[in-house]
Amino acid sequence: MSRVTARRRTLRISPTGVIDRPDTLAVEEPLEIRTGGESLTVTMRTPGADIDLIHGFLFSEGIIATAEDIVTARYCAGTDENGQNTYNVLDVQFRRPVEVRPRNFLTNSACGLCGKTALDEVRTLTRHPIPADGIEVKPSVLATLPTELRSRQVLFDATGGLHGAGLFTLDGEALVVREDVGRHNAVDKVIGWAVRENRVPTHDLMLMVSGRASFELVQKAVMAGIPLLGAVSAPSSLAVDLAAESDLTLVGFLRGESMNVYTATRRIAV
Repeated sequence: MSRVTARRRTLRISPTGVIDRPDTLAVEEPLEIRTGGESLTVTMRTPGADIDLIHGFLFSEGIIATAEDIVTARYCAGTDENGQNTYNVLDVQFRRPVEVRPRNFLTNSACGLCGKTALDEVRTLTRHPIPADGIEVKPSVLATLPTELRSRQVLFDATGGLHGAGLFTLDGEALVVREDVGRHNAVDKVIGWAVRENRVPTHDLMLMVSGRASFELVQKAVMAGIPLLGAVSAPSSLAVDLAAESDLTLVGFLRGESMNVYTATRRIAV
């Protein structure tokens, strides 16, 4: 299996001097997803939890509904210049024929379209609308999520260059945490875990991410029926619009005991 970190030489310049030393970097490599030998898409990711990644990606794009829709997912013989398998090509066999045009995915097709078109497309595709009632979360529980997420980001400790995502219970217990150079990949990995564990729809779980909340991340949460998304940093305007349209509780700037609740505030027990 490909490594998740790499060592490179770097020139460290600081007020105390200049040092030539090795540095640990997060690995970024392409993962090509094929179906029936035909290329479906290529994504840049940190190797690891690739099976979760493709389940989460295909689910978030509305291509599969459950883990049973995939019969097999196997690494193909993708090799480097030394003839070693890079484990960067996965071939997926679906249980039934699916109509998928390569690279014609929701997150890509939303680019360049108006916000309303993007919102309508997500609302149409999701199989798991978020229930109007059912959960209430204490701010004190939300305040623990960034620290809990960060404490499980082992690769971030080594590299400082990876995004984290985690699924948490309403009591703040971390069920799964994944890391990746791409924030969307990290979310796909945890949603893929939920798909494989038959935890979808995830109406009783919260999603926490280490960076900002983009439209793409809200889209993935909505597709899985996640009622609350927390982010350490800011959301985008379209992310807030989609959260409001989908009745998802979106919490941004979640740092310490402070936070901004942008949508569906009734789920926060204040």
